[in-house]
This record gives sequence, C-alpha cells and structure tokens, in this order.
Amino acid sequence: MSQHDFDAIVIGSGISGGWAAKELTEKGLKVLLLERGRSITPADYVGEHKPAWQFPFRQLGDRTRYARDYPIQSTCYAFGEPTEQFWAKDSEQPYGQDPAHPFRWIRGNHLGGKSLMWGRTTPRWGPINFEENKRDGHGVDWPIRYDDIRPWYDHVEEFIGVSGQTEFDSPFAPVGRFQPGMAMNACETFVADSIRKKFPDRRLTIAPSAVLTRPLHGRAPCHYCGPCERGCSTGSYFSSISSTLPAAKATGNLTIVTDSVVAGLDYDPKTRKVSGVRVVDQNTRAGRRYTARIVFLNASTLASTQILLNSTSESFPNGLGNRSGVLGHYLMDHPYLTVSGVIPGLLDKYTIGNRPAGVWMPRFHNVDGQTAPFLRGFSYEASASRANWTDGVSMPGYGAAL
Repeated sequence: MSQHDFDAIVIGSGISGGWAAKELTEKGLKVLLLERGRSITPADYVGEHKPAWQFPFRQLGDRTRYARDYPIQSTCYAFGEPTEQFWAKDSEQPYGQDPAHPFRWIRGNHLGGKSLMWGRTTPRWGPINFEENKRDGHGVDWPIRYDDIRPWYDHVEEFIGVSGQTEFDSPFAPVGRFQPGMAMNACETFVADSIRKKFPDRRLTIAPSAVLTRPLHGRAPCHYCGPCERGCSTGSYFSSISSTLPAAKATGNLTIVTDSVVAGLDYDPKTRKVSGVRVVDQNTRAGRRYTARIVFLNASTLASTQILLNSTSESFPNGLGNRSGVLGHYLMDHPYLTVSGVIPGLLDKYTIGNRPAGVWMPRFHNVDGQTAPFLRGFSYEASASRANWTDGVSMPGYGAAL
C-alpha cells in the first residue's frame, strides 16, 4: 500500500490539466485534481442562449461597475453581461505592474479554467517550426522534430475533435486528423479568391478549430447558435468539463477538489523530488497538505510560475527550480494586432447561423530563406460579417443630442 494520498496530483483543471488527468487516470493511477476556483457545469452557462433584451444592460453591461471591479478583465472581447461569471474580479485579486508597460492578465477561476474562455483556433506546428532555432541561430535547437510530435497531435485531435480544411498542406500548417471544416461566407471566399489570384503561394482558408462538425464521444456537432465565450452546453467546442474531465471521471480514478488555492510545493532534498502540495481553502481559509508520487503543475503560465516562486526551501531559497534566477522572466504572452476593413457589395448574400471558427492565412514569409527583413513570420486570423445593431451605440451624441 502506498504511503501517499494519491498516485499523482494535477494542479489546474484547464486544457493541459484536464488532459493530464485523463491520461493518468486511464493508465490506472489514482489522481487528485486541484482547482483554485469553484466547481462549474454546463448548467451554469446561464447566458448561453439569452437574447440581448433579457439582460439588464442589453449585453453592454454596467460600465461603472466594470471599471471598478473588472478594469483588466473587461478589456477582453469575451467579457460582458453573459459571461462575467467566468472572470476573476480585479478588485479582489489585484496585481502590480509597470504603468509604462501595462500587462493584461486575463484570469478565470473555475473548474475548466481558460478552456471555457479560449478562442479554440488549433493549428499544428509544422516541420519548419521545430527547426527554426537551428536554421536562424536564434535560441537553442529543439531536441525533437515534427515527426516525434505527429502521433500526439493525432491522438489529441481525434479525441477533442478539430474541424478544418484538408486541401492545403503547409510546412507551417500541416493538415491534421480533422473533421470537415466549416464553410467560409461569401465575403471571405471573395477575399480568398482575390488573394490566390494575386499571390498563388498564399491561402486564406477556414481555421482549424476545436469545434465539432460531427458527433464525437457523446458531444453534439456545433449548431451555430452564437458566441462561444458564453459556454457550450452541447459540448460542441472542446473544454475540460465537456471532454477530458468526463473521460477521467469515467475511470473511477479521479478525485476533484475545487476552491483550493495552492500555496506551495514541498521539496524533499533526500529524494530530490516534490513531496507534497500545500493548499488553502478559499472559502474557509483552512490549510491542508496532499502527497503523491508525482505532481503535475498545470496552473497556466503565470500561476504555475507564481506557485514555483512561492515554493521556497533551503535547497531553493528563491523558488523551486530557480537556482538560475531566471524563473519569472521571459514569459511569453499572446501578442496580436487588429485591423478591419469594409468590402462593398455582396448585399444579395446572407450568412446563416453564427459560425464559431474564423478564417486563417498560414505564414508565408521566410519559408524558403530570409525573404523578409525580420526573423520567422506571422499568420493572419480574420472573419467577415455584417454590422449589427450595436455598432455606433457608444458614439458621442447618440440619443437626444444626435
């Protein structure tokens, strides 16, 4: 009989934590999953199908309260009256930052983590991505290549369900084990055709997206109902609570403890391993310690780093694994820029439903050498739609003055 409480502890229930729980439990391990936020189920997607007029502020929200309680979270496009229950209150969980270099830390403290809030675009890295450090001399060469990862891409895509195009393969965007891709609308098709005529080597196509177009594991295909950030009670888009966690629960090997904030990891210098996880119940403030043979830290980039920095000991006075002092530096966020335009015409066309996947142009710079004056490249994501009733409602002078 093991002297540990569990075979494995997984910290965090988001995309990677949910996958860790599934894989470990299916291998027969007794797993404890720790989540700092509250428990949540698809029944809690209270704003999923409500029309704008059923909200007190017609989906625009109480902007005075948002400025007070959600000044950071409310800057995200997905935040609003139908979704605010998924977001951390900045007034209750503030963080320091340099005003000259502001950082938007988007957080959701609930079972499933950001898997309930993510954008779902899921292209693969291609062969060139794994070779670029060696090719351009920036950074250390990857110890693995695309062919090493390909079987795991297959494994993940076949389980979670990724829909996407299959007619155009690219060294930056390999075709995966995709379900049929969603259709582009008339405007997107017009732009794609125009690009292909002028630039034959570039393709605008539907983006690979973790949203079903066919049934899978009891989850229904997307019915194009509306904005996915409100939640998906049919499980059509991938989240931990619709996919990996139900699979882990079905093994009988999973224990989930929510409302448990990890205070730190204990390090045993004799075994040179993590010996325990210290948590604090966010409701009662009671402390507890759990032990396991192995611990998986899947609490997102910043939260995982925070936990490691908090895990001090004689062996690691500056944080677990931080003898170099680099921990907490050089963290990568998701940078992006947005542009928009208006395409005249096409007034005789209409889009049916509310498609949850955008269109995408894989990278085309610096593929066969240094063809642009910067390292590597970028891709485009986009979508086309008609303006709706909310456009312009915040313009100065709207109402009686106008």
